Amino acid sequence: MDFTLATLPQHKTIALVAHDNRKKALIEWVSKHKQLLSLHALCATGTTGQRIEQAINIPVRQFLSGPLGGDQQIGGQIAEGSIHCLIFFWDPFEPMPHDPDVKALLRLASVWNIPVACNSSTADLMISSPLFTLESVREIPDYTKYSAQRTSQEDS
Repeated sequence: MDFTLATLPQHKTIALVAHDNRKKALIEWVSKHKQLLSLHALCATGTTGQRIEQAINIPVRQFLSGPLGGDQQIGGQIAEGSIHCLIFFWDPFEPMPHDPDVKALLRLASVWNIPVACNSSTADLMISSPLFTLESVREIPDYTKYSAQRTSQEDS
């Protein structure tokens, strides 16, 4: 596969997601970093977004609840290039009925090479990086060539 370069903008859109048992931890983390997060656009799955918005009084674009398709909505936005970071406090001890959606979301974040934090330690490292508030370049798969190759194979 060939790769191309894409820019993560200075003003990022950050997706915030948390399983039920981790919502409190995410809200505490967001509250601690409210000032820095206010420099960016925030979005979240349903209940998480409502709670974050109430806690920090900053607008949060709200998707559906994760099990109702919110994880997939965020994944779609990652694939379209409009979400630039994912902070997802997931519960490793609680099986979720929508685990395939969670796996797909994390896969898309990896495919599109965006920063992902799955716990407060990693989120702290992410937000303390100078790149968090700067424009930066990342490598992503060149899907133009990939699509063209698939189309020509289907025509054969």
